[in-house]
Amino acid sequence: MLGLPDHCQIEQAHTLQRHAQRFPTGGFDDGVNDERFAQKVHNFTQAHAGAKFSGPLAFLNTYTYRMGESYLTNIGASTEFASGVQFWNRYGRILYNATVGQVQYNASYTNGTARPKPVLRTTGQSRIENSQINWALGFFGPSFYPSQDPSLEAFGNGSLFDVVIIPEGGTENSTLASYDSCFADLLDDVGYEGDYDMFLQYVPKYLKDATARLQRYVPEGFPLNVNDTYAMQSICAYENGYIGQSDFCNLFTEDEWAGFEQTLDIEYYYDYAWGNPTGRAQGLGYQQELLARLTKQYITSSNSSVNSTITNNERDFPLGRPFYADFTHDDIIVSLLTSMSVDYFREHPNLEQYPPKPDRHFILSHMTPFGARLITEVIGCADANPMAQHDHRVSYTPGQYGYSAANATHKFIRMRLNNGIVPLDTIRGGQCAGRSDGLCSMDRFLASQYENMKLANYQFACFANYTVLNPTNGNDYDGTVNNKTGGIVIHPGMLTAEYIDSL
Repeated sequence: MLGLPDHCQIEQAHTLQRHAQRFPTGGFDDGVNDERFAQKVHNFTQAHAGAKFSGPLAFLNTYTYRMGESYLTNIGASTEFASGVQFWNRYGRILYNATVGQVQYNASYTNGTARPKPVLRTTGQSRIENSQINWALGFFGPSFYPSQDPSLEAFGNGSLFDVVIIPEGGTENSTLASYDSCFADLLDDVGYEGDYDMFLQYVPKYLKDATARLQRYVPEGFPLNVNDTYAMQSICAYENGYIGQSDFCNLFTEDEWAGFEQTLDIEYYYDYAWGNPTGRAQGLGYQQELLARLTKQYITSSNSSVNSTITNNERDFPLGRPFYADFTHDDIIVSLLTSMSVDYFREHPNLEQYPPKPDRHFILSHMTPFGARLITEVIGCADANPMAQHDHRVSYTPGQYGYSAANATHKFIRMRLNNGIVPLDTIRGGQCAGRSDGLCSMDRFLASQYENMKLANYQFACFANYTVLNPTNGNDYDGTVNNKTGGIVIHPGMLTAEYIDSL
């Protein structure tokens, strides 16, 4: 944790917030595999009444799979509520110069006039929108007003904030679900590169011994395979996010859990980061929106996943607000860091290494756990080169360490990923190099991003009709692709929504 330099203070905060704990999705290597294993156990126990699982697997004799699919869990709701509270405590207090004892946002200025309503954005997917609702309950605080409001009227009547709900699941533009409008990502050989690398290559490697060990406790005639063993690890994780406990968790060694952790690193690096031809393209849209907000400009036309019918007006895309909160998926955060060229994270997972090295940089559970948030802080300072403050210190009031808005003419950017400082000095091009506290001057940050966003090659990456010859080769594409990229074959024509719908 780093403190702010003297005479500096946070003046604006942008949070890109992942949904919190959910049930498994319908992915073939996620919920489908989990349910397949549970059904396999059920079918066997029903057909072989005298055959019993034993030892640590004895619970399977009476086990019932009780999870739903894709929805936010109650634990996830509490995670998002706490995140909203935390955002108020870290940012809201300072941005709104909170009064003594103020524990949530107040929709009125101290003179009683109404503030402009904050605008929160979410996709229309259930777990994303419910994450936004619970985060808002924590930040806006109607459930813990000093004068109790048991009906939560202030929350339900729309007086505290507005919400922009962006559809998800079709082919419309959305920076919060950018894969929908990047058609190449919807093709198996591009969109599932990481899934194939993980499920077909790495899972058999690291779970071979665990499968053999657990085979001793299954009844004769039950063919335990590595996909079953992987399902047990996956169910452990999801049951902990659902009921906070699971009988599957004690079945594996520490190294085997490290291997499980790496499977997600592999999946996301090669699906959404530098290891995928569309990695940069999928982060480009939010990158453009962030820069537009930082420079107080609308986006009136789009060359990416930006929906310019949303970003061209004050109602949906207000400028100059103290904070912005957007609710999304983990892959969007990963793709944004890729498009920004924060090359600290550009360390491709080793498909052959087990156990994985613990000090690697791209660890998905550190980057985008359930409830992850990537926060961009705009910091105003009185000095052009303020002295870094490496000790943690709390800002109890905005001006505690000499900050004055009138004198804070020098603007800086700092980013936090789950409270950790993002090493902006590793952004490609070196514009943000030179500081040890994560700050980058606004001008240098903008210059770095305008340059790095060119690398996405969005139109080609998303709409060219190309095939990846060997999707499981562990290739690092630097998150982009063009007509000279090796390992792809380019076909005539472009990908269209009609073609995608026909698949």
